This record gives sequence, structure tokens and C-alpha cells, in this order.
Amino acid sequence: MRIESGAKFVLIGDSITDAGRDDSGEMTPWAPATGLGRGYVDLLNAMLATRHRERRIRIINRGISGNTITDLAWRWKSDVIELEPHWLLVFIGTNDVWRQFDVPLREELHVHLEVYRDTYRDLLTRTREALELDGLLLMAPYVLETNPQDAFRARMDEYGDVVESLAREFDATFIDAQSAVDELLEHHHPTEIAWDRIHLNTVGHMQLAERIYATLD
Repeated sequence: MRIESGAKFVLIGDSITDAGRDDSGEMTPWAPATGLGRGYVDLLNAMLATRHRERRIRIINRGISGNTITDLAWRWKSDVIELEPHWLLVFIGTNDVWRQFDVPLREELHVHLEVYRDTYRDLLTRTREALELDGLLLMAPYVLETNPQDAFRARMDEYGDVVESLAREFDATFIDAQSAVDELLEHHHPTEIAWDRIHLNTVGHMQLAERIYATLD
């Protein structure tokens, strides 16, 4: 296990990370079911807390539903830099792409590839300058679509390529969430895992948690 004892691990992103968390974004006695949300963050925490319980790793969920990379930029100082994590996982890009398809005429909501790349790079630069991270993980966005020629899937892959490129540039670990959900689609129809091809059920979240854990292990 790559994460050391007593480490603080922040995971930041959109609704897939949020998954109904309460405001604290941490395990709390007054909201044990929703402190970390009901998604991959909670499942990953359970894996770490049971398989490596002696390490006492602190997980903090900083996902906010609907966020894009530009939204993360507004809250990066408070939700990343000021928390001074030892480990950081960034999982953003779904809404940056999705808004181009579900509300194509609302241009003000779109985050095009160049803006996505430049904003993401700026955030990572700020992070490397401010923090001495033990680990930086960048996870690519996904859509549950098996046809790589589908316009939505093809665009999502472009954004995923940006994340992979930035991971190399900033000496971070790349996690391919698209390939993780593609594995599920070998045996499940997309609507079994996510009715809208994005928001996963527990099976989908477990797949993401397993992929992250495998990377850390």
C-alpha cells in the first residue's frame, strides 16, 4: 500500500465524487451513512479502513454536483491547498463534456477542450508549488458508451487524453476510469449501471473504487 500511516487523502470532483455527501465530506458520528457520500469515495474508505486499518488514513470528499474544471478553480484554494493533503485525487471532466451535448445551445455552460486543458494545468501547477504531495492521482472522465465513434464517447475520450497527458507532465498517476467502466459493459448493458450513462449505481462505484485501490496497492 502506497499511502503511509496517518495520511490525509482529498478526493475532489463533481457529482460522481459527491454522491450525496454531507457538508463535512468526512465520516461523522451524526451522519455515518452520508459523510463521504454513497459512492466510490465511501467504498474506497471502507477498503482502506478494513484492509489497512492500522494506517488510520483520513479520507476527505470534496466533490460537488455539477462542477466543471472551472468550478474547481474557484474553490481550489479552500478545498485543496488549505487542506494540505498528503494525497490528492482529481476526477473532473464529465460535466465539461456533458453540457456540450445535453444543453448544446447554452454555450456559457460549455468548457471546451483548450479551456479544460489550460485550467487543469494551472491548478496542477499551483498545487505543485504550494504542496509537497506524497501522491497525485488524476482520473479520466468516462461515459457508459461502448461505441468509440459515438460523438459523446469520442469527445469524452479527448478529455481523457488530456488528463493522461497532464499526468505525465506533472509526474502523477493516471487512472483510466473509462477502461474501468468498459470492463463492466462487457457483461452489463449501460442502463444496468447508470440510467443516464453517467451516474453510477453501487456496482459502478465499486468498480471505480477497486480501480483506485489497485492503483494504490
